[in-house]
Amino acid sequence: MGVEGCPKCMKYLLFFFNFIFWLSGGVILGVALWLRHDNQTSHLLMLQFDNAQAPTTFYISVYILIAVGALMMLVGFLGCYGAIQESQCLLGTFFACLVILFACVVAAGIWGYINRDTISKELTNFYDAAYDKYTSEPKSKEVAANFLKIFHRTVNCCGKDDYKDVKDLCPGPKTVNCHTVVKDLFSTKVYLIGISALVVTIIMVFEMIFSMTLCCAIHNSPY
Repeated sequence: MGVEGCPKCMKYLLFFFNFIFWLSGGVILGVALWLRHDNQTSHLLMLQFDNAQAPTTFYISVYILIAVGALMMLVGFLGCYGAIQESQCLLGTFFACLVILFACVVAAGIWGYINRDTISKELTNFYDAAYDKYTSEPKSKEVAANFLKIFHRTVNCCGKDDYKDVKDLCPGPKTVNCHTVVKDLFSTKVYLIGISALVVTIIMVFEMIFSMTLCCAIHNSPY
């Protein structure tokens, strides 16, 4: 017969939260894949200049998110199945996985907060190196010009404080300086990830409470 009364209600609550958790994992996985294949970010970070590759911090973060999203979907399915089957073994395994995943999400959140401006700063410095080469080194002007044209077209920006030195390389007559655009581009995506991570951690706390409570209720059930 299984658990009855309040534990039975807890069982369905756990199933509901796990379903939301599974969906959240799918959302994070989808957002990570979107970030990885988004035209602006993917083209931007595949650029090379003077044998130097664009900063890879962004891609490292995205691959971590892909792994976390996939793991969340797996753990969410495990929790749903364990709750419905009222299996102490599955619920115990689910709880252990959830604790590990919770620690990883918190650690990743702290790392992301500390390094929230790193990606835009690295990319801005990368752009500035090409800009300075174009304006001050005639020998490197042609190579730098090709890089700047691609950068400007991809991000729809031009120049630093102004664009009079690179006016011929601008994608259009009305453009914003590249420092502002790059900072806004990545800060928007970071906040989106941060909000998703906060919602997920709150769900995980409830799931850990419900899974342990249900596991104890199943152990003490006379049926």
